[in-house]
Amino acid sequence: MLVIVLLIAWGVGGTLRIWAMRQEISAVERDIATLRARAAALTQTIDRLRNDPAYLEKLAREEHGLVREGDTVLKFPSKPK
Repeated sequence: MLVIVLLIAWGVGGTLRIWAMRQEISAVERDIATLRARAAALTQTIDRLRNDPAYLEKLAREEHGLVREGDTVLKFPSKPK
C-alpha cells in the first residue's frame, strides 16, 4: 500500500515537473525566435551601412548632426524654459 502511495505521489510530482519544463521550453523557444528576428534586423542594418551610401549619409545627418560641405545650416533659437 505504501509503495502505491509513493508511486502515485512521485508520478504527480513528476508530471508537475514535466509540465513546468515544457512551459520553460516554450518560453525559451519564444526568446530564441525574438532574438533571431533581432539578429536578422541587425544583419540587414549592417549590410545597408556597408553597401548603401545614401543610408549612411542619412544616419550621419539625422543622428549625428553632420552636414555636407556647401550645405546651409539654419539654427533656430530654442524656447526658454
